[in-house]
Amino acid sequence: MMNIGYANGKYVQLDEPVIPIDERGHQFGDGVYEVIRVYKGKPFMLEEHLQRLIQSAKAIKLPIQQSVEDFKALILEAVQKSNELESAVYLQITRGAAVRQHLFPSAPVSITMTVRQVAGIDTEAREIGMKAIFHEDERWANCYIKSLNLLPNILAKQIAHDAGCYEAILVRDGFITEGTSSNVYMVKNGVVYTTPLSKQILSGITRMAVKEVTESLGVPFIEKKFTPDELLQADEVFITSTTSEILPIVNVDGKSIGDGNPGEWTMKAYRKFKEFILAD
Repeated sequence: MMNIGYANGKYVQLDEPVIPIDERGHQFGDGVYEVIRVYKGKPFMLEEHLQRLIQSAKAIKLPIQQSVEDFKALILEAVQKSNELESAVYLQITRGAAVRQHLFPSAPVSITMTVRQVAGIDTEAREIGMKAIFHEDERWANCYIKSLNLLPNILAKQIAHDAGCYEAILVRDGFITEGTSSNVYMVKNGVVYTTPLSKQILSGITRMAVKEVTESLGVPFIEKKFTPDELLQADEVFITSTTSEILPIVNVDGKSIGDGNPGEWTMKAYRKFKEFILAD
């Protein structure tokens, strides 16, 4: 098993220098990306990830010539070469390399990718639950685009880490949007609530799976704005992402959620999600 890299048609070592100094992803964050989880050698919800990638590219007028099928073939080839059964694929597309200027260059896009082994969240940590903080959402207006411009996310995530927390739950105009790298949910009186899709949040792929899991369990899944105070009064809180899957949050800003333990429904949903993975 090995971690591998790919850059514009060539497989490379991860420490091999391959990015030109005039690469626009490096200079401007002018690109988009996806992270795809691989379970037992099979990329999970690959079609959904790649459809989102194409939509993000269209939103920033990035002229990708490759089709979804082309990217599928590339990813499957890379996963096979790596022989990593439990891994994460990072696929990045930028506007390419050209002399630095703000206007779009006449240059081919740049495609890079890594396949790295991933262990996921520690079982004991998941059973204990994670802590989070609230943080002002200082990102741009188009968070539905999965762009490379993640500095506000990074800064908020670091503040959460420095406070001994796993995630920062972002708040804009008095309402929760999402986490720095996750979607946010609360469970109240047997109903799951999450922020409605808009330009202010990313349409999470795991969010799609959670909606299916929720409906399969006969639990209402409601898209509705909610405030930090409402979240603190929830019976359960959890977040989702490609790498953290369904992860219980038991404390926010030093205040316990429910009885301070992972919620019964959250853990039931997580077990159902694992079944969903095997069926994909």
